Amino acid sequence: MGVGGTLEYLSDLVNNSGHKHKKKKQLQTVELKIRMDCDGCELKVKNALSSLTGVKSVEINRKQQKVSVTGYVEPNKVLKKAKSTGKRAEIWPYVPYNLVAQPYIAQAYDKKAPPGYVRNVDNNPSSTGTATKYEDPYTTMFSDDNPNACSIM
Repeated sequence: MGVGGTLEYLSDLVNNSGHKHKKKKQLQTVELKIRMDCDGCELKVKNALSSLTGVKSVEINRKQQKVSVTGYVEPNKVLKKAKSTGKRAEIWPYVPYNLVAQPYIAQAYDKKAPPGYVRNVDNNPSSTGTATKYEDPYTTMFSDDNPNACSIM
């Protein structure tokens, strides 16, 4: 440990004596879907979200009903603040359609989605219908692929 490292270690010991160290929030972007119809709605949402501590920027796309909040914030606090304006708000539910394996299944396709986007759906096979293949044991006894597989002889 060099002189700089030693001094930093000692200063941390002195500054944090008896206090628990708070975890520093990471810079992140929270995207929300908020219903906005006019300039007044847009201004109301922008002012409310800008007043949160840790917010660096608020970008609004009224055509897509999308709000992007960048800063040292927690997504649930941003969502709560957006709902406090009286607008219907939710975490941005859409992803580009090329990121989804089957973008036109009933769960993913949404008529209200912006162009080029579909609803974010888990690729969990239990949530979608799965087809199970039933193999008849009598048809596998005589295999054309493997002539030695005949179990009767």
